[in-house]
Amino acid sequence: AALLLGDVAGAGRARAGALAAVRTGGPDALLPQALEHLAYAELRAGRHAGARAHALEGLHAARRTGQPNSSAHLHAVLALAASVEGPAEACAAHGDAALAGAGPHGLAQAVTLATWARARADLASGRPGEAAARLAPLVGTGPARGHFAARMLAVPCWVEAAVLGGRLPEESRELQAAVDEFASWAARTADPGAPAQLARCRALLAPADEADARYAEALAHHGRAGGDFERARTQLLYGQWLRRRRRTREARGPLRDALVAFQRCSARAWADRAAGELRAAGAPVGASRSAADGPLAALTPQQLRIARCVAEGATNREVALRLSLSPRTVDHHLRNVFAALGIRSRTELTRLLAG
Repeated sequence: AALLLGDVAGAGRARAGALAAVRTGGPDALLPQALEHLAYAELRAGRHAGARAHALEGLHAARRTGQPNSSAHLHAVLALAASVEGPAEACAAHGDAALAGAGPHGLAQAVTLATWARARADLASGRPGEAAARLAPLVGTGPARGHFAARMLAVPCWVEAAVLGGRLPEESRELQAAVDEFASWAARTADPGAPAQLARCRALLAPADEADARYAEALAHHGRAGGDFERARTQLLYGQWLRRRRRTREARGPLRDALVAFQRCSARAWADRAAGELRAAGAPVGASRSAADGPLAALTPQQLRIARCVAEGATNREVALRLSLSPRTVDHHLRNVFAALGIRSRTELTRLLAG
């Protein structure tokens, strides 16, 4: 109920408590659902890495306890996380797995989330037309519309995709109707990010003499709501808009801010898109200082987080507590880290990360 009402912080507290209760007293069959719902709260809060970690553990538990419906929902969560962190292949694989499991059982929420994830990955890769085609049935009013709990969340992505993809004139009325419905929803939700996304939608549809003010309004809302990823998306769109109007000097600031924010939240495909826009605005883009360009490039984001915790001196149990994983999962990832990097000890790992 808290999540549906937009009380994201309250939902996270309630679901963390539920997970703690299941871990303490069981039964084990409730673990996949507890992890699934906590992952939803993490996604809404913009903590994609946390959502992915909980969903992975939940998926293993769902398979172990024979719960295919939970598996479909958890694959959808993993697809959404991968639509931010990448790689695109992971988003596609989890999205396909979610749809394959959800379709036969009528799991509309998993279908909506998985489709939204695939569309968001399309946007990151510069394919707005494909993204718009995926999302149009979900956010429309026909029989294929998305699940009530997730449909409104996908509207800003659809508006962005339709505008960047060059919407047809006859689509403008449909887009405006969707934004009006989103505005009604935003006025009734406590979700701190909704006003910023509404202002971004209005900026995308606004005439040139109004768009500046709409983007400024969106960024002001982001400043109050927090969250690197959504703010960076607005900065990217604003920078693109400025550059296309040959205001290249003005465009560099928001584009540079978007690039740094995407790098900070490990959104690699989105960072690449921002870097391309920044170059097109005539600004040099320095080499990334992230692990993606060094010897740690072979690691997944989860493995990299575990490696950094270990390099700081944390034990496997301490890493497990910090990242909400089981010690066995941490041990498994750490062995894979050693194999990928060709090292044999925690000391070698510490030296490598220090370098």
